[in-house]
Amino acid sequence: MRRGYRPRSRSGCPPCGTCKSSRCTCNELLHSPSVERAPNDFASVMTLLREHGLRMTPQRRAIVSEVMRTQGHISPAQMARTIQGEMPGVNASTIYRTLTLLEEVGVLQHSHLESGAEYHKTDEAQHVHLTCSRCGRDDALSLREADKLGSLIHAHHGFVADLTHFAITGLCADCARS
Repeated sequence: MRRGYRPRSRSGCPPCGTCKSSRCTCNELLHSPSVERAPNDFASVMTLLREHGLRMTPQRRAIVSEVMRTQGHISPAQMARTIQGEMPGVNASTIYRTLTLLEEVGVLQHSHLESGAEYHKTDEAQHVHLTCSRCGRDDALSLREADKLGSLIHAHHGFVADLTHFAITGLCADCARS
């Protein structure tokens, strides 16, 4: 097995209950407040991957390049379409595995939205997703605003919630009025 590589579930999901896999493992780095800032440029990410014993194939280089160019959320399906448009021979599983590796080394984090799992760079501001179950509108709630909800959950249940991992669904203001 490659140095620094830990097998994860097929979904690449930490043990959040979504993937239901006994092989699912959690990347403690992602959940530690003491983690240094993730690299935010192509060269630094490539160096980090090499330090973890990973080969830098042309496919992996193209995927990392696209990740670093992308602002906001990274949809694995959209990433696959983009990369396969540039490099037709790249298998979608290579793209998914590379996104998972980037998460494992702390460059990306994933969250589960209405459209499925999406990634964002760990150096981007974290937020909670509010997704309308009727029209699909997605709005962001700052972590400061979400802390009130987290504090309420903790006060009543002693549970420390990760509100950034899943979207909170409901009705947006427009749909609630109609």
